Amino acid sequence: MAEQTTIQKPQQKPAGNKAVSSNVGGVKNAFIVILICLIIAELFFHLYLGHGSHFKDGNNANAPLDLFGTIYKGGFIVPILQCLFLTVIVLSVERWIALAKAKGSGNITKFVESVKAALAARDINKAEDLCRKQKGTVGAVVFATLQKYKEMDADTTLQKEQKLTSIQQTLEEATALEMPSLQQNLPILATLTTLGTLIGLLGTVIGMIKSFQALSASGAPDSTELSTGISEALINTAFGILTAALALIGYNYFTGKIDNMTYAIDELGFSIVSTFAATH
Repeated sequence: MAEQTTIQKPQQKPAGNKAVSSNVGGVKNAFIVILICLIIAELFFHLYLGHGSHFKDGNNANAPLDLFGTIYKGGFIVPILQCLFLTVIVLSVERWIALAKAKGSGNITKFVESVKAALAARDINKAEDLCRKQKGTVGAVVFATLQKYKEMDADTTLQKEQKLTSIQQTLEEATALEMPSLQQNLPILATLTTLGTLIGLLGTVIGMIKSFQALSASGAPDSTELSTGISEALINTAFGILTAALALIGYNYFTGKIDNMTYAIDELGFSIVSTFAATH
């Protein structure tokens, strides 16, 4: 009888070992955003706000006829403030989209409760499945920590304290890798909360200087110059306050979102370490 040969097929890695990706994304170079916003602001300022239809006799050197003309009279600081205002809006939308991806596909609070329940039942595989469904930053960090949990569970050479330290270190490293992508562009929003106010104040001071120059002119004060100076002061103040307010609201909102994710990671990390310590 001919000998039968058995061909062994190469073993494939189970699909369950696939890592969970946070997929945060976002704009990597904010300078390009600022440059585009500046170009848009300059074009809007000169081509629309400075159009003759907003001024007496069709000349933007004359008195304005409407609000757009009044804004144009705010001077060269206005397009700078408009650029900062647009930058705040664009980066706020960018962070909103990025953090929505980082949040994952489900409610973080429910996810934390489900994973803790799986850990309490000593069902690590179910906890991993929950991470795959959740995805996002929290899911990715917890999944990496659970993988280290299983690795330490199978290890027979290290002491218990060393295993706990290794799990905790994996949690910290995974968290540290995710934080930069979450906090990306937030320092710019934080800077604009102050910069918008300062540039608006600069425009206010310049406008008031022009107003006092008109008052101190020889003879009767030039009402046109006086109104121009007051307009420049008030318009720049308004844009500066609006820019700073929106930047502050956006920064605090997104910081709160990141804090919620960080708290969830810390809570689940503590649960994972505690579970390992209690069962080994």
